[in-house]
Amino acid sequence: MADPGNRSGDGRVPIEPQTIDAPLTRHAVFLVLTVAPGSDPLDAVRSVLSDVDGLVKTVGFRDLGASFTCTVGIGAAIWPGLTGLPLPRELHEFTTITGARHTAPSTPGDLLFHIRSDRQDLCYEFERLLLEALGDAVAVADETIGFRYLDTRDLLGFVDGTANPVGHHLPESTLVGEEDPAAAGGSYVVVQKYLHPLASWHALTTEQQEAIIGRRKADNVELDDAESGQKAHKTLATIVDDAGVEHDILRDNMPFGSPGTATFGTYFIGYSRELWVVERMLERMFIGDPPGLHDRLLDFSEAVTGSVFFAPSAEALANLGSPAPTGTGTPAPVDETGPAGAGTGSLGLGLGGLRGTRTTPQQSGDER
Repeated sequence: MADPGNRSGDGRVPIEPQTIDAPLTRHAVFLVLTVAPGSDPLDAVRSVLSDVDGLVKTVGFRDLGASFTCTVGIGAAIWPGLTGLPLPRELHEFTTITGARHTAPSTPGDLLFHIRSDRQDLCYEFERLLLEALGDAVAVADETIGFRYLDTRDLLGFVDGTANPVGHHLPESTLVGEEDPAAAGGSYVVVQKYLHPLASWHALTTEQQEAIIGRRKADNVELDDAESGQKAHKTLATIVDDAGVEHDILRDNMPFGSPGTATFGTYFIGYSRELWVVERMLERMFIGDPPGLHDRLLDFSEAVTGSVFFAPSAEALANLGSPAPTGTGTPAPVDETGPAGAGTGSLGLGLGGLRGTRTTPQQSGDER
């Protein structure tokens, strides 16, 4: 378990990198990069990633109470050449999901930097120094700047993040364990950017909005599940296998937007011990359960990006620089069964530097 002193903005040391359960912050940057072809760009990226801890300290020491940290995710396409490690057994590129009415697209992304702080200027400074260090080795595929909105609500007006795991359920739900020893202590990360047509959403009555979400808008109380037919978003986003076991993920969603350009959205980011859990959730939303009854929230939320990454432990990330990888790595066997009832997931406890005990209740994400 990570030292809580490295996580809590306690005025002594910054929060260490790869701490996915860091306190909820007021600001975040979701930076997705692609890496140029060739060995030289990989060498440059490897050098920078192995010293992310140093860069986090450089920026974080400027305000130890600002809860600054960064989590790095690496995509399947560059994982072998960059790390020289076996491919985490479920890691693959995001698979497009096509439903009858809505599509979850797959978009480019080799690296993810999830940058968080209570101060936007610290996020900016870290990103500036990071991109300066990476130089021409990378190109920006997407940059989204998020913010906390009111009492942790999304731009649709609902409290966001009620169902995140807490206590011992948090590491159990987010960190790979002995089932994949080479990846132990790391976490799968799925990101999507959603755009909201707010005028259409606001044209609905509060009761109609609540039926779509599955919670009351004012006080966040959960509504009863529908016994049949159309399911609410919170029901479709809850994954229970055939053995009756519920599988949680950690969501760190944030709103983003610009009234001046009429851009309003939610950036979804989900951390999970098992990738198939997030994939099953998205399939239920976009295809429907039963098929044809898609998540009605998608009528007001257009997915415009989609990428999958693996966030290695802080120790594994730091070790990328020495020694340099000499091979491409051998993928671990892919588990296409999952737990009972998991299926193949056509999209899917060794405790390293990602683990810790949350010091601030996490309230971002969606199953709500």
